[in-house]
Amino acid sequence: MIKLEKLNGTLVVVNAELIESIEAGPDTVINLATGNRYLVRNPVEEVVALVVEYKKKVYSERKCINPLEGFEKK
Repeated sequence: MIKLEKLNGTLVVVNAELIESIEAGPDTVINLATGNRYLVRNPVEEVVALVVEYKKKVYSERKCINPLEGFEKK
């Protein structure tokens, strides 16, 4: 989840995994896979940086799970 600022100044937290596209313009438009759209004050470059930082954090904390761990070969 990333924190962004809506046009009216309120905070909105967006699931970074659902972002399909980001449109630059006078305002930044975030398009989600759910069909929802958010107009935010944050520039495109900042939104992209927040998404990259989020994914670095999430995927660096992942641990590989061995599905065969705990099973003994007979």
